Amino acid sequence: MNQLTHKYENLIATHCPYCAFQCGMLIAGTRDEAVISGNAEFPVNRGALCVKGWTAAETLNHPERLTTPLVRNKSGRLEPASWNTALSRAAIGFHEAQAKYGRDAAGIFGSGALTNEKTYLLGKFARVALGTSNIDYNGRFCMSSAAAAGNKAFGIDRGLPFPVADIADAEVILLIGSNIAETMPPLMQYFDAQRRNGGKLIVVDPRTSTTAQAATLHLRLTPGSDAALANGLMHLMVRDEWIDEEFILGNTVGFEQVRSTAASYWPERVERITGVPEAQIIEAARMLGSAKSAMILTGRGPEQQSQGVNNVLAFINIALALGLVGKPASGYGCLTGQGNGQGGREHGQKADQLPGYRKIDDTAAREHIAAVWGIAEEEIPKAGKSAYEMLDAMGQSGGVRAMLVMGSNVVVSSPRSERIRERLKKLDFLAVSDFFLSETAELADVVFPAAQWAEEEGTMTNLEGRVILRHRAFAPPDGVMTDIELLCRLAALLDRAEYFTYESTRDVFDELRQATAGGLADYSGITYEKIEDQNGVFWPCKSEADAGTPRLFTDGRFPTKSGRAQFHAVQHQAPAEVPTARFPLYLTTGRLLSQYQSGTQTRRIGQLTKMSPEPLAELHPQTARRYGLAQGDKVWIETKRDAAKFKIKVTPNIREDTVFLPFHWGGAQAANRLTNAALDPISRMPEFKVCAARISKVIEE
Repeated sequence: MNQLTHKYENLIATHCPYCAFQCGMLIAGTRDEAVISGNAEFPVNRGALCVKGWTAAETLNHPERLTTPLVRNKSGRLEPASWNTALSRAAIGFHEAQAKYGRDAAGIFGSGALTNEKTYLLGKFARVALGTSNIDYNGRFCMSSAAAAGNKAFGIDRGLPFPVADIADAEVILLIGSNIAETMPPLMQYFDAQRRNGGKLIVVDPRTSTTAQAATLHLRLTPGSDAALANGLMHLMVRDEWIDEEFILGNTVGFEQVRSTAASYWPERVERITGVPEAQIIEAARMLGSAKSAMILTGRGPEQQSQGVNNVLAFINIALALGLVGKPASGYGCLTGQGNGQGGREHGQKADQLPGYRKIDDTAAREHIAAVWGIAEEEIPKAGKSAYEMLDAMGQSGGVRAMLVMGSNVVVSSPRSERIRERLKKLDFLAVSDFFLSETAELADVVFPAAQWAEEEGTMTNLEGRVILRHRAFAPPDGVMTDIELLCRLAALLDRAEYFTYESTRDVFDELRQATAGGLADYSGITYEKIEDQNGVFWPCKSEADAGTPRLFTDGRFPTKSGRAQFHAVQHQAPAEVPTARFPLYLTTGRLLSQYQSGTQTRRIGQLTKMSPEPLAELHPQTARRYGLAQGDKVWIETKRDAAKFKIKVTPNIREDTVFLPFHWGGAQAANRLTNAALDPISRMPEFKVCAARISKVIEE
């Protein structure tokens, strides 16, 4: 029995509000004094939680919690207002912008933290209530490169095409650019089990992260050299005859071009590009090539680059060449980051997508969705701008003039964040829905107080493609609405009420099921009851008699035009910005154990703030000596975009040519003041993971 069972009768099974592992948890007590425990019966985390999960209830009754709408008055200050006033102000803001500049003057910026129901409704709201093409979300900054690569190679994007439990049975795992020991600690139980089973872990990361310290082999590559490393491994697979010719011939197309490309990536050349010793490259290839089962898993490291899609495709090539895809305890997978990063990219809040992972430029897809929505197909707008491009054009000719931001803090999470702050100020109107006054909400004309994770019902889709159900444990505080209620009321003020008549969250989900039917991400056979009975349902699930699909590709077929997986020949290309004499260091960014994303929630929790009170710039000891620095000194870090001041942490766990910054803070200590907005040509992912920088010691007066 769970430790809470004996003390509380009103135990509610729900899920953590943070990462895509979506740990099952039990919550009891009251909203003012909620108590959390891990749910040992949920098969994903099996009772484990990280420190963020254990402290998640502290946001529910936080003294800074927003409980009434705020409207900016004539003197420029935000002041409390009624819902009617706030909603009316928002409706007028959108109406005036569109009347003056056209339909696409309205913009929506969503979030990978929203439930599937909210994701779906937000996309419908943009296209039906506002009639705008300009909707995108912060998942564009997280999952877009891996998603695009998965679609190109396999014809489908589901982060992990197998359950996480399969990790424990893999003989070898190649983990590229992910520090799961800090970003998803409960997931480490499967890697620990893999090691106990005799398995081996290869970690690719410029830092000797906590995860890398647990690895059998750590490849400490130069930032931005991921595709070169992948091609070098492929070269050795071909040379030493580890490839699976039978699988390649029977299940794939395009390998000969990959074989030809890999021929020029001999180990000595790859060592020069990546900085990884030739012997380690050969050992990694041997471990993978000789394994009976192996997994290749990517994280944000290779993905958040201007060559992110190609980086991921290069590693997918290895999984295909070794014949790993669709086989037990094997294959390629992407470790989704945000809580609903998977579902968030499936149901219509991306500029180029409609629900069910349908393409917005596909006529049949448009006709299907139009029929569900009860509108004419031609009323659905075409594709709009991607996330950064939409933000960067705010307030300019042809750009968005009135914006609703829901569940995202773009001032902290966007590259060139100070530029984005200034662009937000140029808007004619800005509304933000959040439960704290984030750095973005501080700039808004209207702020809507949102219900939190434990105060609303809805589904999420975790990193395995498992659709789960969050139960409402408490009513929201007086004066607080759910985002679904907000969207429906705002649609009514925009004279589109007839398209937004829902009695409950379940009604929204039932419409989502219809909208996804026949799509790649088919939820039509998923019901709340089935989710409860099965501890989650893996999509695709095409009928109520269908139990779902825990493992994809087991029959060796793929939802591509040819029915085969597609190899892609990829050449290594340098990052958009490399070190120079003026900016001699690489700057890379990432997450910490005790903080999450833009820190809107976690920076307000005492225990987490105590663990990480400020961002520290990590420098190698030799680098520190070269600049005359010691532990705790302050430095200016400067890039071509901006400069910011940080205290340093001297550690041997980073390359000498690299500086690491966590990105969870805003204001003067925002890492994204410095990052490069160079975009991947396919995914439109900004290059968060690598840019050129220089440092100088702060001289205290």
